[in-house]
Amino acid sequence: MMMLVRAAKASDIPAMKKLVLESPRAAQWSDDAYQSFFKSSRPVGRQVLVAEESGVVLGFIAASGIDSEWELENAVVAGESRQKGIGKQLVGELLKLAHEHHASAIHLEVRESNQPARGLYESCGFHKSGRRKAYYAGPREDAILYCFSFSSPEK
Repeated sequence: MMMLVRAAKASDIPAMKKLVLESPRAAQWSDDAYQSFFKSSRPVGRQVLVAEESGVVLGFIAASGIDSEWELENAVVAGESRQKGIGKQLVGELLKLAHEHHASAIHLEVRESNQPARGLYESCGFHKSGRRKAYYAGPREDAILYCFSFSSPEK
């Protein structure tokens, strides 16, 4: 079967919520937060993509944009589907979409201990841009900040 990356629909919310519940490192959102994906009034607003195969949602990525600055808010791949390139494909499609919307940069933060996610972002061209001490709770942990710049990154 062929995997498809497409814009999320409201009918994908139950599958997205299930993926997040099975991924304790992912951002845990309220029902209102999921509904807000489809109600944004900003010009770029929220962009949510899902990866599916045979009608089954295997992962998703969510980002928001204000002017040319974007934030990658969450990315989740089903446990049994990890290490198969799905995360990289989702990030790649998000980068294309952001570029089409004239983004200058995409920012994100990730738990310091989340090495798989950090490796994914670094392999997709994100670079470390900072740290937020004790940003996460349960357990308390620093956030590592990353940035993807559509122009050359500052050194």
